[in-house]
Amino acid sequence: MTVATEAHLARRLTLPSVVAFGVSYMAPSLVMVIFGIIAVASSGTAPTAFALATAAMLVTALSYAKLAGIYPVSGSAYFYARHNLGSRVGFLVGWSVLLDYLFLPMVAWLTQSILLNAQFPAIPIWVWMLINAGFTTLVNIVGIVVADRVNKILTGVAVFLVLLFFAYCVKTLAGSPPVSYTAPLWNSASTIAGVSAAAAIAAYSFLGFDAVTTLAEETKEPKRTIPRAVILVVGIGGLLFIVGAYVMQLVHPGDLFEDAQAASYTMSVDVGGQFFADWTNLAGIIAGSASCLAVQLSTSRLLYIMGRDGVLSKRVFGYVNPRTLTPIYCVLISGAMCFVGLNLSLETATGFINFGAFTAFTAVNVCVIAYYLRHRRTRRLSTLGYVVLPAVGAMVSIYLLTQLSGTSLAIGLGWLAIGVGYLLWLTRGFRRPTPELSIDYEQSLVGAAEDVEPATREQLT
Repeated sequence: MTVATEAHLARRLTLPSVVAFGVSYMAPSLVMVIFGIIAVASSGTAPTAFALATAAMLVTALSYAKLAGIYPVSGSAYFYARHNLGSRVGFLVGWSVLLDYLFLPMVAWLTQSILLNAQFPAIPIWVWMLINAGFTTLVNIVGIVVADRVNKILTGVAVFLVLLFFAYCVKTLAGSPPVSYTAPLWNSASTIAGVSAAAAIAAYSFLGFDAVTTLAEETKEPKRTIPRAVILVVGIGGLLFIVGAYVMQLVHPGDLFEDAQAASYTMSVDVGGQFFADWTNLAGIIAGSASCLAVQLSTSRLLYIMGRDGVLSKRVFGYVNPRTLTPIYCVLISGAMCFVGLNLSLETATGFINFGAFTAFTAVNVCVIAYYLRHRRTRRLSTLGYVVLPAVGAMVSIYLLTQLSGTSLAIGLGWLAIGVGYLLWLTRGFRRPTPELSIDYEQSLVGAAEDVEPATREQLT
């Protein structure tokens, strides 16, 4: 075998690299963006809402971590569902996730372009779209090592600026102590229903933590690294959200804002002046750049896995450039999605995402239960960890799925219906099996045999 004829993804990433990608995907400055909205919905108890959302997402993260340790390969929910719920269910889960992954880069670039246009109004949004998409596409084509370095720098700067904002808030509190330190956690206006509803909104902040599982085949020791990364990403993200919301809620008690969507910018002016507010706005822009990079990276990897399996065109989607060791066609196709967003509003664009994410969350939790039922007699598996918690995670995910807007549900169900039609065509009315793993893929597993336990390798091949 020669690299020129049979190239595959290279294992270059370490735990810090994978965690950095996951944190950047979630965007550390997001708490500043949505704080006002969560504070209003929770009657001034934003940190409690974020804490509840973190706990709920940790349950699903545990399910991802379990499966990532059992199947240390790329593919995420799509792959897990194929091997635990059947190839047809796996295809439909992958198809649902594909909608999110195709449009997430576009939404990320559009959000970033709107922020940049607000900062530099002389340059129109469509120009920023092309610049943002061009930059991230180029970095992701060059290779995972370059993408890793760029992402670490952008994420580091974004986290620093967010922490600087928190520090200014603490400085303000030192000079003017709050009336109550417990009111942001629970107050006379708080209700369980209100905090739960706010937590459902806050849960959307965690979308993307699962994307690190798509990097398994580019990660060193993925069986150990990916599960840890999944938990760390949710833990770090949740800690930033909870602490940040608590400090901000102390600075601005209650739920009354002139403009809830601009709450953090107004607070930046109050605690540090106009110049500082511009710098905190820059944190959102830089975090957005890192998020765009991570989103496109994970999108290209999902397309690659589905192409390698033969579900999508293997010649196009299953190709890895032998020099850069990246699926360049998948990167280019995801980059081309920016043209779809040139004439879309942000509200319309976001209607295309979230359905697949919560479908995937539900499926992964069900996969853990299915794995338990299949292997409970041959392996020592905890009922709490493999049945009770995944069941809770599945119910939470289904609840969040039902809370999506009518537009998102309609688009998601419509896309799923198209997927059923495509599956019928692909299998000739279910008379043929759904395409399975390719020989190239099996050989790549053998090359990483030290990372895959024998029982798992037997299942995969």
